[in-house]
Amino acid sequence: MLVDSHCHLDYFSAEELPGVIARAAESGVGEMVTIGTRLAQAPWQKQVAEENPGVWAAIGIHPHNAGEGDLPSPAELISLTDHPKVVAIGETGLDYFYDKAPRDRQAENFRIHIQAARQTGLPLVIHARDADDDVAEILRDETGKGAFPFLLHCFSSTRALAETGLELGGYLSFSGMLTFPKSQTIRDIAKDVPKDRLLVETDSPYLAPVPYRGKKCEPGWTAHTAKMLGELHGLSPDGIAELTTANFRRLFSRTA
Repeated sequence: MLVDSHCHLDYFSAEELPGVIARAAESGVGEMVTIGTRLAQAPWQKQVAEENPGVWAAIGIHPHNAGEGDLPSPAELISLTDHPKVVAIGETGLDYFYDKAPRDRQAENFRIHIQAARQTGLPLVIHARDADDDVAEILRDETGKGAFPFLLHCFSSTRALAETGLELGGYLSFSGMLTFPKSQTIRDIAKDVPKDRLLVETDSPYLAPVPYRGKKCEPGWTAHTAKMLGELHGLSPDGIAELTTANFRRLFSRTA
């Protein structure tokens, strides 16, 4: 069985969602984590997770949304994770490509989420785009205050950030970008990641893998990314599924 470690089920309508989840199961993707980008989503995420055995939730504020109103305290964020199907905090991090929120607010938001991850032991789901140096600096600084589990999701950053993340105990997750013809640099990095730190995802509805480029991505298409990742590491489809699911259980420990 495969796990889509990062998807956004809120982008699918109530009418679409049952089919999306059913098609995922038919493709061998038995579980998925629907990711939060605003705290107001939390009630809906918990409900969807309760209603669907294979769905888990992560609660957090995306860097794009860090400028919307007051940021929560770590305690306020932690209070929203008091549910057995909330298995992670995030996504959070830094995005300097779009710069939709002031960079100081993004950094403050990132550090609040780190504190919550450290206190709960839940993994932190990190978004990094065109901000590798600052992401690495914050990770090093905060790890110095106490370790916390984390995942660099949809990895498309530099080898330097990958190495920093691994050095600090983090995991890397790869999306459909891994299958894109122009993504050789990402494939080279993915090939060098230790097998026990690898996860797969879709980031659906974005980044549909080959052969579905240009279409609305679904969790079931995790299988295409997993196949490519398996080939890079000399593993069969069953082998990469077993490996990445075991890694998922270790990092997202509430799902074990």
